[in-house]
Formats: sequence, structure tokens, C-alpha cells
Amino acid sequence: MIHPKIAAFTALCLVVLAIVAGIILISQQPEGPGETATGTFTTAAEVKDYLERMQARYGQTGMYREMDGIAIPAAAISQESGVAGKSSDLTAPSISGTEYSTTNIQVAGVDEADFVKNDGRYLYVISGNELVIIDAYPAEKAKIISETSLAGSPQEMFLDGDRLVILTTSWDGGPVYDASEKMSMPPRYGGRSTTHALIYSLADRSDPEQVRDITITGGYYDARMIDGYVYAITSEPVYLRDPMPMPVVRAGETMISPPIRYFDIPSSSFQYYTVSAFRTTGSADPAAETYLLGYGTTLYVSGGNMYIAYRSTFPVASAVRVDGPMIRNEEDLTPRETTTIHRIAIGDGKLQYQGKGSVPGHLLNQFSMDEYGGNLRVATTVSGWSSRTGSSDSNGVYVLSGRMETIGNLEGLAPDERIYATRFIGDRLYMVTFKRIDPLFVIDLSDPARPSVLGKLKIPGYSDYLHPYDGTHLIGIGKETETNEWGGVSTSGLKLALFDVSDVENPKQVEALVIGEAGTDSEALRDHKAFLLDREKNLLAIPVSENTVKAVDGIAQMPYYPTSWQGAYVFSVDPDEGFTLKGKVRHLAGDGADGYWWTGAVMRSLYIDDTLYTISRDLVVASDLADMSEPVAEITLPTGPQILRSDMVE
Repeated sequence: MIHPKIAAFTALCLVVLAIVAGIILISQQPEGPGETATGTFTTAAEVKDYLERMQARYGQTGMYREMDGIAIPAAAISQESGVAGKSSDLTAPSISGTEYSTTNIQVAGVDEADFVKNDGRYLYVISGNELVIIDAYPAEKAKIISETSLAGSPQEMFLDGDRLVILTTSWDGGPVYDASEKMSMPPRYGGRSTTHALIYSLADRSDPEQVRDITITGGYYDARMIDGYVYAITSEPVYLRDPMPMPVVRAGETMISPPIRYFDIPSSSFQYYTVSAFRTTGSADPAAETYLLGYGTTLYVSGGNMYIAYRSTFPVASAVRVDGPMIRNEEDLTPRETTTIHRIAIGDGKLQYQGKGSVPGHLLNQFSMDEYGGNLRVATTVSGWSSRTGSSDSNGVYVLSGRMETIGNLEGLAPDERIYATRFIGDRLYMVTFKRIDPLFVIDLSDPARPSVLGKLKIPGYSDYLHPYDGTHLIGIGKETETNEWGGVSTSGLKLALFDVSDVENPKQVEALVIGEAGTDSEALRDHKAFLLDREKNLLAIPVSENTVKAVDGIAQMPYYPTSWQGAYVFSVDPDEGFTLKGKVRHLAGDGADGYWWTGAVMRSLYIDDTLYTISRDLVVASDLADMSEPVAEITLPTGPQILRSDMVE
């Protein structure tokens, strides 16, 4: 007979062994977002070993090989508003406009890179491979004062007083030999993208001087500038070759090999995302970190944090590990779409990784995220599919704490629709979804733990971009829709809408203005930087590429190609009455028989005092806001075919 104390001790040991075994079993389970391990790599061998383990573990690969200079998956071998500034804020020339527009941005104080900048006297434009500086004020004397050739492919730039930071990308190619190959064998040709942050002194704008070149491996992805510090992000596929390329940042004689932070999250296409932080002045070395993430990211930056989000789909099912490989019941296996979000604290050029979280679904764009009261608010569309119901969409709103833990959510919004536009303003979210009709949702986020719908408005059409007008009004730009002869929904002209949200439970549309017919387009539908609003000047300017119905041999036809009119529409806005057309600035008109129609699309609008400047690929038109019937000045840019407005015919 076993002694009771021995039996008790034996039972205790069995419990302990069971707990330990459970811990081991749990540690071996595939880890989903929010519950994964993390670490840092410093060598190529560590990265390669990690990716090979990920492939063995999940049956996926994030490595790339190179064949004939093209990166392909290894498995195949074996995506707050701008406000007027004051010239005294900059070390700008003494003769300048007293007020001028800046880049339309999401968060106040967080500048966004663009291909055009304005300081109240000069316009700085990236035109092809050149930096063009235009002495634009007064407009009657506007002229180009310098053209500076730029190496590589210029992308965007920042203006900081008498410093200009231009971000360019180049492809550094050449012969590549694997260690296993004999040197007598013909080499393969490969290479990698490299981003250059070219810093220019504007002490003499007629002859800008390059004073620094910070080189970062990877193609340019995005950037922000806060208090004189640029935070630039590059991305690069993980190439599998010998030697294996690793991220590098160079500044003068200094070469930095950033630590590579990894997260044990499966991906079919791993990428290096390198974040570099540097000051626009001085010569201090940049700070840099690299993150091994999935492909297809969205960037949101607040005053103190950078959020990098990317989409992933991984299987969710009850599964057990038996002696290594996972055994899954495929009948219970369904794809789960998630977005992983990483938070990096930034400030004074420093970077500090803080943590990660995850939410169901995918983001639309940067306006899908917003930081408020120490929390991150996120709006997503969850796309799913099953053999029983087919494809389906739903939408959700999530609130994450500073620790990146979900503390509140609102799910199941607008079934079978997807998000077209979002705008977080204070403790509210305004969200547009669409399938057949456009619901504008007003969502209360005052209690982060319990988001709730306050009200919604259903109207035809939809908005692709929402912009705050004041505390109780929003402007939306998108497309009008109408029911077609087959019972479906077709888009028609460009739609500009003014919404009154003072009664949050019953938002209403003050006015909807439709421009052109089907095929009418605007750069503002895709890029918020093309949208110009200044409430104090009562000025709204939007780019328009307008299609209209024409009668040809007595038959009404729709000219989808080429566009019949390109330029900018300029309005005043009354919160009670809506939009009043003040004038139109024409860049190109006619049937496009000259072959230059595509160059006429306006990409940006800006102002200095009472002059509006509209910019297309090869032309800057200056117009008096009091009378836009004729241009005050036209400045041709060095890019592409040259055609003046005076050469155009209506």
C-alpha cells in the first residue's frame, strides 16, 4: 500500500509535469498577431536561418532570389489639414506674401513630403529629374530662377527654412556571383534600390548647394518631418543570395548597420523597412532601425509616435502539434484577415520601439488610423469568404491603448459594404461605406471602451476623401452614382458634398454638386495633398479632369478618351448654402488631338496672398483669385511636352 504522503507527492509531480508540458505545447503553437515573440538580428546568417524556419513552420516563404535582375519569390524557383503659414516662420526672403498655403497634412505639426513646396515667395517643384525653383511673388514677374539636376528618380521633398531635403531613389545594379558559382561562369545581374536624402542649402536660391547626402538601402516608401527632424522609411525585399544584402545607412564617412527587429508572424513576402531619423541641419549621424515586416504597409505618424501597419492573412482553426508539424482539420480552417500595427516612439531624431497590436481586417489608407488621448483608433474593412456564403465584407472600429492592446471595438458595421473614406476628428469618427448607396456614419469615441454609432445619413454616391470645414461641417469629394439599366449601380460625375453634422444623430447633406459626366476625375480622389481649403480666405480649390457629353453626327456620345477639359475648379463655401463657383483655371481643353492631353491634369493648387497657383506636370498657372478668366502668368516646367494655355482651344 502506498503511503498517503508519497501519493500526494506523486500527484503534485504529475501536476507540475502537466503544467510544464502545457507550457511547452503552448510555446510550440503558431503564434498569431499580438502574441508573438520578438528579437533582433545583426547578421545575414541569422536572418536567413529565421526565414528558413518560418518557411518550414508555416509552409510560406519571405525570401527572394534574383534572376536576370528581377526579384521573384523563392518558392517560384524551387501597397489635420494644411494651414496658412507666415513668412516670419522661416528664414525666407524679405519680400514675400503675408500669407500662403502649405501642404495639406493629416496631423498638425507633422509635415508630409510632397513634390511641391511653397514659402510665400518661392515655389519649389520637382519636375522630372530636376529641382525647379520659381520666384513666384509677385505673380506678374514670376519666373524660373534655377534648375538643378537630381541623381536617380526624385520622389518628394521637405522645406525647412533655408534647407530643402529631397528624397530620391536609384537602382544600384551590377554583376552578382553566388559563392557556389564558379567565377568562370557568366554572372547574373542584380542590384538593389537605394534612397538618397539630398539636403540642399537655399542661401542662394539661384544656385542651391547640396550640403549632405544620406544614403539608405531600399526604395523610398514615405516620410514625415517634425521640428526639423526628418523620419524617412525605405522598403526592400529580403533577397536570398550570397552575400545576402543587409540594410545599410551611410552619412558621409559613417556607415550604419541598423539592428533588424523581427516578429514571429508569418508572411508570404517579408520586407526590410528601415526607419531613419536625421536633422535637416548639422552633420550629426542619423538614427536608424530596420523592421522585418510583411508586404503592403500603411503609415500614420502623430506628434510623438510612428505607426507602421501591414496586412496579413493566416489560418485560424483548432489545431494541435503532434511531434513537430501542425495537424489541422482543413474543414474547420478559415482564413482570417488581420492588420498588425507597430508603434515606434519618435522625437528629437530618436527612435524607440514600443510594441505591437492587431485588429481584424485591412486599412484603407493613413486616415484609417488616428491617435487621441494616448490611444490609437483604427477603422478597418474585414473581407471574408466561405463556400456557403461566398465573399462578404463588414467594417469595424477598434481602440488600442498605448500598450497596443485592444480596449474597445465596434464591429459588424455596414454588412456587404466597404470603407471608402474615414476622418477622425476629436472624439468622433466620420466614416463612409458604399456598395449601392453611401452611408455617412457618425461614431462616438468619447468612451474608448465602448465606441457607438450616433447617427448615419444614406445618400446616393460616395466620398473618397473627407475634410473638416469647421466643428460641425465636413466636405467630401468622390463620385455620384445612379442606377443603371441592368439594375446595378454606375458612377457618373465628380461629386462635391457639404455635410452638416451639428446634429450627430441626424447628419444632413447641405449640398451636393456634380461636375461632368462619367469618367470625370480628380487627383484629390487619390491624394489628399491635391485638396486645398482655407476657411479664412473662403477658398476651396480642387483639380478636375472633366468629361462631358458631346453630340457627334447628332448622336450623344461620351468621350472617355481623351479628357475634354483639365484644370481646377475654385469655390467659396457657405456652411448654410453650400458651394459657389468663383472661377475655373484651365490647363488644357479640347479633344486632345495634339497628343498632350495627359499633361494637363492639375496635381496641386496653392496660393500666395490673393494669387492661386495651379500645377500640372509641365505647367504652372498663376491666377488672380478676384478674376480667373485670364492667367496672370504661365511658367512651363522642363518635364515632358510643352504646351501653353494660350495654345489651347475650347
